[in-house]
Amino acid sequence: MQPCQPSILHAIDTTGPGGAETVFLDLAQQLHINGYRNIALIKGPGWVEEQIKKRNITYFMIKPRGFLSLPYYWQIFRLLKSQRVRLVQANLLGSTLTFSIVTLLLNIPLIATLHGRVDVNPNERFIRFKNWLMKLGVNQLVAVSEDLRHFIAERKLFPLNAIITIYNGVHLKRYQTATPLGLRTQLGLPQDSRFIGSIGNIRPAKDYKNLIQAAALIIPSYPKVHFVIAGHPKTDLMAELTQLVASLNLQSNIHFLGFLDNTPGLLTELDLFALSSISEGFSIATLEAMASGVPVIATRCGGPEEIISHQKDGILVAAQIPTELAKALLELLSDLEQCKHLSSQARETVQHRFSLQVMLERYKAIYQTFLNPVLDP
Repeated sequence: MQPCQPSILHAIDTTGPGGAETVFLDLAQQLHINGYRNIALIKGPGWVEEQIKKRNITYFMIKPRGFLSLPYYWQIFRLLKSQRVRLVQANLLGSTLTFSIVTLLLNIPLIATLHGRVDVNPNERFIRFKNWLMKLGVNQLVAVSEDLRHFIAERKLFPLNAIITIYNGVHLKRYQTATPLGLRTQLGLPQDSRFIGSIGNIRPAKDYKNLIQAAALIIPSYPKVHFVIAGHPKTDLMAELTQLVASLNLQSNIHFLGFLDNTPGLLTELDLFALSSISEGFSIATLEAMASGVPVIATRCGGPEEIISHQKDGILVAAQIPTELAKALLELLSDLEQCKHLSSQARETVQHRFSLQVMLERYKAIYQTFLNPVLDP
């Protein structure tokens, strides 16, 4: 039996965890348009599916069979028809390409959000054809930062005036009422230990080598400082980082926690938050730290420059220079008043510019623009 109410489909082709996946989940769960149901499409089991179940989002799972696989596209076509889909929100390159074809055939509006420079890789196979397909099928392209918006335009994927920037948003209350994890006890550390933390999957773009080298410059002066890094590990890179930690004799002060689902609980434990990335489309982790009232030091790597006002609500340093990162961390470790000032201002910044509600309102305005002409009689 066909459902009575038309629907909005939210799609992503990764299984998470990550920033794009969090935005996907927030939109599918919390952005409601009168007269429409929200449904989600994922490619397989994993963290995203677990979160979908926790959030009670209606979802479907279709495993991709390769670019331009006819059986796969037929399944997508049938899903859109059976669920009376009237608008598709795609996240990341894979989903955008898939729905550029199907929504074009069905005359369904497609909103596509790109979350980082990896979505605009000039070395991508069949890049010219894929770019052409996106231009043809996407009704509104969204970038998560102005830096990414300009990056997309410079590569002539879309003209600048055809791209809208919508910053990712965080749920403020979640980060202001969190319960600490008791991490010092779990790691067997004294309660007066100080934590510098970082959150993000262990990937080359996060440049944890930079953070580890900065730690080597800090720990001799502050032996009670411990660095905690939370994120899903990539095996080869994890081995390389572990070897670097050992070569610098930092095993007692650097702790890789693996993936943690409870980031608010971790953030309540931190004295400082450090983002050491080479490239960030935006950086939800930075927003989460600011919302938690943790002073932030971030590298100038794209997204953070649009979040942080230097010396007002955070500190910005050059990327890939451990001495600069270490210097900024050392200054905050010794200046409690500056830390209080930064954390207070950071919370205000997130509330006014980067809350989940602000993000939802921006997306809702776009959806309503495209849904109004296609409302069922």
